[in-house]
Amino acid sequence: MSQTIYERRSTTSALPIYVQISEVLIREIASGRLIDGTCLPPERELAKQHFTTVRTLRKALEIVEEKGLIERVHGSGNYVRSSTAVESIYSMFRLELTTGGGLPTAHVLSVDALEKPSTLPEFGTSNRGTRIRRLRYLNRIPIAVEEIWLDESVGRIDPNTLSDSLYRYYKMQLGFWISRAEDSVGVDGVPEWAPDDFPPPAHTPVGYIERFSHSDQVGTVEYSKTWFDHTSTRYVQRLK
Repeated sequence: MSQTIYERRSTTSALPIYVQISEVLIREIASGRLIDGTCLPPERELAKQHFTTVRTLRKALEIVEEKGLIERVHGSGNYVRSSTAVESIYSMFRLELTTGGGLPTAHVLSVDALEKPSTLPEFGTSNRGTRIRRLRYLNRIPIAVEEIWLDESVGRIDPNTLSDSLYRYYKMQLGFWISRAEDSVGVDGVPEWAPDDFPPPAHTPVGYIERFSHSDQVGTVEYSKTWFDHTSTRYVQRLK
């Protein structure tokens, strides 16, 4: 028997503006859109591009600098120092626009507390879980639909505190974090429940990712399926 505990549609990021800007810069550096040695635009111009203040932009640049991805040279500017080994909020979100990077946001379709169906592979220790269905965006472009199952042994999702980054939510709200993930990539048909906002219609073959996510404490706690629009999006795994 199912219990629907949440249903809404939202594209608003729960992250502060300066963190969003830092994530955009980190993903653009990682994707190669901003190459090593590039001087970023002047801070006033960069702030204008991101529709924010210079003060907020500087907070974002501080995060990127702390991760070793830019060097701030007094009187000269901010220079890119590229790296593929930097952790960020979305470092395990491996979809990028074909043009590179993109800020991830989520459009939540539903959150349900359910018994696990027999069609799910075995994972976790409970026979119940929370199922989350979402439409994913990069730079507000709809690029993927997801179905995510969290094993009930590690907790239930609270709809009122759910954020774009589930892995950050797990750490902040449920007290564990995802230490590694195993992905299998292939092709599959778009599911029937995909919303009209997702460009490929139901049953259209698209890129497909199955993921088993492992926590730092109790093994495999999450199983997910992602269907992504390969005409606008690519799957990227960078070696560290």
